[in-house]
Amino acid sequence: MKKLLLACLATVLLIYSQAQKGLQVGAKAPNFSAKDQNGNTISLNAALKKGKVVVLFYRGYWCPGCSKAVKNLQDSLQLITAKKATVIAVSPEGYEGISKTAQKSKATFSLLSDEGLTISTAYKVIFKVTPDMDTIHKKYHLDVVGNNGKNGNNLPRPSAFIVGKDGKITYRYFNTYPYSDPRSNDRVTVKELLQNL
Repeated sequence: MKKLLLACLATVLLIYSQAQKGLQVGAKAPNFSAKDQNGNTISLNAALKKGKVVVLFYRGYWCPGCSKAVKNLQDSLQLITAKKATVIAVSPEGYEGISKTAQKSKATFSLLSDEGLTISTAYKVIFKVTPDMDTIHKKYHLDVVGNNGKNGNNLPRPSAFIVGKDGKITYRYFNTYPYSDPRSNDRVTVKELLQNL
């Protein structure tokens, strides 16, 4: 039993040591292009021509903390756009999932389905769901693989980046708390974003 516990602990530590760390402030933000909930092709470079861009990574409509973050952004969207900033949210979910997020949150900003995890991988926010996390999902009847389709059992760390007009990251929020920690439900606040726009 002791060996099994040590093996589990070693696996968890290995997973966390290999966990993505997210891009840092000052790094060049990778460009991306994907379709949003309305079928429009959205690219970071095009959005940057208008001003700064807030890039939010969220897990899906099924995630209470993520849904709240998306709704809070929508509720305060005028404050953000008044600072000449555009909001783009990215999820590993398929189009059905981002449509549910749009309906639930009434989001009018772009919600992108990150097919192939190219955006999340470029921003270094993606991680593979561990067996203990999967147990928690099943307890609440959540089907990550079913929601993510070809993207499988992968999720982004709850994170947000502000990208300046020069294409460089000027602010980042990156939550690394494990599921067992109540702080894993923390998300970037609108106040933090406004202070850094």
